[in-house]
Amino acid sequence: MAKVLILGANGKIARLAEHIFVDTTDTDLKLYLRHAERLRDFADSHTLAEAVEGDATDANNLAEAMKDVDLVYANLAGDNIETQARAVVEAMHAENKTRLVWISTLGIYDEVPGKFGEWNKKVLGDYITNYAAAAKVIEDSDLDYTIIRPAWLTDKPEVDYEVTQKGEPFKGTEVSRRSIAQIVVDITQDPDKYSRESIGVNKPNTDGDKPAWY
Repeated sequence: MAKVLILGANGKIARLAEHIFVDTTDTDLKLYLRHAERLRDFADSHTLAEAVEGDATDANNLAEAMKDVDLVYANLAGDNIETQARAVVEAMHAENKTRLVWISTLGIYDEVPGKFGEWNKKVLGDYITNYAAAAKVIEDSDLDYTIIRPAWLTDKPEVDYEVTQKGEPFKGTEVSRRSIAQIVVDITQDPDKYSRESIGVNKPNTDGDKPAWY
């Protein structure tokens, strides 16, 4: 039975993944977030879940949280995302952990074509730059990573996606958070899936100049 450390465990995708985990797997969960009380009720009501308080820039605290886990899933955000990436890599090295699933964003390789790519770059701006720097930290490490680059996210209750690889043009404009959460769970159940890959994820047939809902 695997044990997964979820960093940024109160994020929207992470919360969806947590419910998929407890509903469909026997995976133990360690939920790492700055204010553990936010998930205390969830952890207390599920015997396989534990809430741990900590900051994702604190490599020592991260390492302590990683001691008994098999895989790290990072659902992190913020202007300091590159700093968080460095702390995660440092902590994983300290504890001899290798498997990492890292949520990033579309556009970090300038891989989004056409008018949608221009729009995406204009709207996201430095967000892309920061996430690109964080992804480079992960890719330059020796970790067994999967970087997930979602399209613009929706709250549609569906799992419907296709995947592009690094070096390929990004497809579509949107994807559901539920789809991304399912991919994360699937990787934890089959750790060789998307190993050492950076994948773009979109809902098929959503091409356009910008997301339809925007």
